[in-house]
Amino acid sequence: MTRRAWLAGLGVVVLAAGVAAYRRLVSDDVAVGVVVHARARGPSPLRFTDENGATTSLAALRGRVVLLNVWATWCPPCREEMPTLDRLQAALGGPSFEVVTVSLDAGGLPVVQAFFRQTGVKHLHPYLDTFHEAAALAATGIPVTLLIDSNGREVGRKLGPATWDDPRMLRLIRRYLPAAGTRQEIKDHE
Repeated sequence: MTRRAWLAGLGVVVLAAGVAAYRRLVSDDVAVGVVVHARARGPSPLRFTDENGATTSLAALRGRVVLLNVWATWCPPCREEMPTLDRLQAALGGPSFEVVTVSLDAGGLPVVQAFFRQTGVKHLHPYLDTFHEAAALAATGIPVTLLIDSNGREVGRKLGPATWDDPRMLRLIRRYLPAAGTRQEIKDHE
């Protein structure tokens, strides 16, 4: 075999491996239903309140990757996915990542806290859409979840429920985290 033929064969193998890796990466995004934007969207000025009634915002979380989930206790798909968001926070939450769940409930904090107690949610902090800014994100429906990079830009979005602790979802989120941004692994439960 000539050197040129050998190099051409090697090039084909490398190209095929690259295409396969790209397809796996993209198929994970499609499989989990997250629309990853070709370009990150500018920072959102979204404000909400925490469990103490203090105003906070996405800007206050800059420097961390945030999974922002807009939901309500009266929404069955929201209720269904909340335990998976809690497990995601338990697995990846820390100085580099936080799951932020902003409730649209008119009943406020007592309704959200009661729901968290009923379902055993322990790792999430309740946030409320006091300024009705998250409701604008939910104009197309809830739950709606945004993946926000550490610069405060939206890099992906999911309309509808998801299994947030699915291994494919974890791989997607980890792409945006610094290497040391995880505390523990969620066991594969496929």
